[in-house]
Amino acid sequence: MRVLDSIKEEVKKRIKNDPAHDFDHIVRVYKNAQKICKKEKANEKLVMSAALLHDLVSYPKSDKRSKMFSIESAKKSQIILKKYDFSNEDILIISDAIRDHSFSQNKIPTTIEGKILQDADRLDALGAIGIARVFATSGFLKRQFYNMDDPFCKKRIPDDKIWAIDHFFKKLLKLESMMNTKSGKAEAKKRTKILKEFLKQLKHEI
Repeated sequence: MRVLDSIKEEVKKRIKNDPAHDFDHIVRVYKNAQKICKKEKANEKLVMSAALLHDLVSYPKSDKRSKMFSIESAKKSQIILKKYDFSNEDILIISDAIRDHSFSQNKIPTTIEGKILQDADRLDALGAIGIARVFATSGFLKRQFYNMDDPFCKKRIPDDKIWAIDHFFKKLLKLESMMNTKSGKAEAKKRTKILKEFLKQLKHEI
């Protein structure tokens, strides 16, 4: 679909070089969404458009506006989609999927397109790439690797604003149970095992 190539080029120019939300992230989410879409038999044009446009706006995790990025991305996506003659109904499906995909919004999308986008985005927070993104973000935020007294949050509430490993317990290890689609759940299970193996090895080393 030529329209996807055009949208991809436009997004590439707009995306900032955030260590966890760069254009490479967009490409990985796009590929994840493509795989899920084929198995779930959803509208590929709508799903792939949403995947390309889902992070048009991105703020550092330390920025108070970071929780609003999906809402702002949804609004900007509508402007772009109108240029490519998407119907009003299709634009609404895509922008709603983008608005609701974020973990911080704490929403379950109502459409299959939204469910697939959310799953595709969450898969990129798991597995080897998920681990890489945690520490890329930690370097950017200058947060420590772990709490020396309780590295694995056995007796305290996780605080990922201070410690990187806390992010596993505050968010990442919860994602498997929050997936929407059958194929998304299956892949999340595989990638979560990688997180657990990493933590097991870390415990051995420290």
